[in-house]
Amino acid sequence: MSDSSVPPREGSLEAPARLPIDWRHPDYTAEGPLLTELERVFDICHGCRRCFSLCNAFPTLFDAVDESDTGELDSVPKKAYWQVVEQCYLCDMCYTKCPYVPPHDWAVDFPHLMLRAKVKQFKDGRTGLRDKLLSATDTIGKLAGIPVVSQAVNAVNSSKLGRQVLQGVLGVHVDAPVPKYHVKSARQRLSDRVGRSDVRAEPAGGTQGKVVVFATCYGNRNEPDLVEDLVAVFEHNGVPTALARQERCCGMPKLELGDLERVEQAKDSNIDELFRWVSEGWDLVAPIPSCVLMFKRELPLLFPEDEKVAAVARAFFDPFDYLLLRHREGKFRTDFENSLGTVSYQVPCHLRVQNLGLKTRDVLELVPDTTVRVIERCSGHDGTYAVKKEHNAISRKIARPVARAVDDAAADRFTSDCPMAAQQIASVAESAEATHPLRLLRHAYGI
Repeated sequence: MSDSSVPPREGSLEAPARLPIDWRHPDYTAEGPLLTELERVFDICHGCRRCFSLCNAFPTLFDAVDESDTGELDSVPKKAYWQVVEQCYLCDMCYTKCPYVPPHDWAVDFPHLMLRAKVKQFKDGRTGLRDKLLSATDTIGKLAGIPVVSQAVNAVNSSKLGRQVLQGVLGVHVDAPVPKYHVKSARQRLSDRVGRSDVRAEPAGGTQGKVVVFATCYGNRNEPDLVEDLVAVFEHNGVPTALARQERCCGMPKLELGDLERVEQAKDSNIDELFRWVSEGWDLVAPIPSCVLMFKRELPLLFPEDEKVAAVARAFFDPFDYLLLRHREGKFRTDFENSLGTVSYQVPCHLRVQNLGLKTRDVLELVPDTTVRVIERCSGHDGTYAVKKEHNAISRKIARPVARAVDDAAADRFTSDCPMAAQQIASVAESAEATHPLRLLRHAYGI
């Protein structure tokens, strides 16, 4: 018990500790308790304003306060609260900047409070069809796997008229980067590794030395080359790879939508399969930072008593973190054939919040005559936020400092661990062509 006579301290010197999300409790989506908590946290944010430059949620909040009758939160209309919620895309960057996160007495977790509000919106039927469709990555991927459908989708997405129709019908901005769909998925291209078990592994540096690659929705259908690059790099380094027998979306798009029932369904499908592999001594990796974050951080907070979820989280790695762990034990090949020159590297938000450090930079700089210039700012993309007609201009504004840094650097190459963030930045920059760091590493090896 804390002594109530002692005033709350300013900030905290203790390590942040996120609290489990009690999303099944009746108060979680009850309007009264939710609005009370929104008001409490918004008032703290108003008094601090440290996060004003991170995204549009905070300027929306601060403008609402400044334009109110009293200049304080007490005169801000409640409908403005939901405008703040609409602008949050759960990048989690404010959690890394906030001095009042747990274990501070004020226990501010702005992103998870926004999640709570989004769950309330979803349960109340206030989520539009467009947003539900954009987050249905499994369904869209399966449809796009049909050749005629894939050809039609890619044709619409690549034509000016098609994009105008898409904007008019679905509200997908005409200029927003949208991914191409491939008929032959990564899992089909690597079908010889599905369910594979006859391998020899060499553990090192806290790794088992054999990995199951979680292809991800994006890697499987939109950039299957990315998954092939991951497999090629790992196997070049003596790490056998396999693909799970079945795979569903990690659930991150539905989490951002507030559809936790679908998140649970995806969890139930994926975790049982992945847990079997972990029990047999395999590690897990994925090429998309958001998917790694989902398994390592979000699912354990949503299902804190599920031991299988915890086991999968412990076994899940970022690819470059994995390679660097093995490098420290002399198990990473440095016989590179090609230099990468200067590389502008944007660190995605969902990688930064994992608190891994700059492992991608560290691995790439092992390549001779390679210098990596790090840019730690948000791209403003967030999977679906940037493609929405009503948010595209704001998302490009958020991306502009990154794009400017890329242009000013005039580096030989531009990269980001998140391919969607990279495309967003490249579309704003004057002259930047994105290449994933796994592709850069594969090129450096000459394989």
